[in-house]
Amino acid sequence: MNNDEGQKSAPRDLAEVRARIDSIDRTIQTLIAERARWAHQVGLAKGPLAAAVDYYRPEREAQVLRMVVDRNEGPLSDEVLVHVFREIMSACLAQQEPLKIGYLGPEGTFSQQAVLKHFGRSAHGQPMASIEEVFQEVENGNADFGVVPVENSGEGTIQVTLDMFLTSGLKICGEVELRVHQYLFSRSGRIEDIERIYSHPQSFAQTQTWLRGNLPKVEKIAVSSNAEGARRARSADDAAAIAGESAGLVYGLKKVIMRPIQDDADNTTRFLVLGRQIFPTSGHDRTSILVFIKDQPGALFNVLSPFAKHGITMNRIESRPSHQAKWEYAFFIDLAGHVEDAAMQEAFTELAEFASQIKILGSYPVAVP
Repeated sequence: MNNDEGQKSAPRDLAEVRARIDSIDRTIQTLIAERARWAHQVGLAKGPLAAAVDYYRPEREAQVLRMVVDRNEGPLSDEVLVHVFREIMSACLAQQEPLKIGYLGPEGTFSQQAVLKHFGRSAHGQPMASIEEVFQEVENGNADFGVVPVENSGEGTIQVTLDMFLTSGLKICGEVELRVHQYLFSRSGRIEDIERIYSHPQSFAQTQTWLRGNLPKVEKIAVSSNAEGARRARSADDAAAIAGESAGLVYGLKKVIMRPIQDDADNTTRFLVLGRQIFPTSGHDRTSILVFIKDQPGALFNVLSPFAKHGITMNRIESRPSHQAKWEYAFFIDLAGHVEDAAMQEAFTELAEFASQIKILGSYPVAVP
């Protein structure tokens, strides 16, 4: 055994270990402060801009976080390190002015968790009463960005979000994938006391198998959000709520009857980040488009074939009534790549021959874990 191996295996004095940790902490703090000063220099280099939103570059943040993942050799997970660096970048950006982020409220919803995951805790969250209001506040400039749910891995599309894009001029400039854990909370903590449960319809759908097996006769009352369900359930011992952990903490439902109760262990909701412009490529992007098709034989084939011809992967397609004419439909399509890519531009040129309208909803970085 060489000396290095002996040093690695020998037990160290606790005081020595703590002293070493303190030294590392001082170095980390010094480097964070230095990073913040350089981030401020970036702001100065850009000149006098109007607001915090003008300094935010989602494509640059995505590139930084991907480098964090690429460098990671453990022992901490990619998710943990991404979270740490996200908070550092959030705090550095807030030196200019905190971003204002609208989300489907009230406080304690999964939408708020998505905001924190994507923008960090230095951003200023603004809870809204509905998805429609989130769109409106971003369009009016009262919020810099908005975060809205668009699909769940088990329950599919949130239709109201897609329908808003039919008329809204907002752009998608980011996406967030959030693992959703549904908990059963109550004030008393006793499952036998429960006579009614409050929750969002999506959460009831995500937990229906568990509810049938454990609480088949309990009244299920749908509310506008899980956080609203937790707020109502806190007032009576015979009420319960299905919600995320943060909602239970916010509204004082600290007694968890069962966790987690979602039917799908990998239950994940995808959220979109709404903004007012399309940002440059990050190198690993997704493009969302809305295609209004002409009424003709083979119309859907004609819409899809240009992407296959140019080697563009289609991640998702969804049809919705166009709201422009009876029995006329629009297709929401997610594509791998950025709108600036040459292959994408060529495909759009060919698509224009068959589509009555092509609406670019956004090109944005693929979600970082």
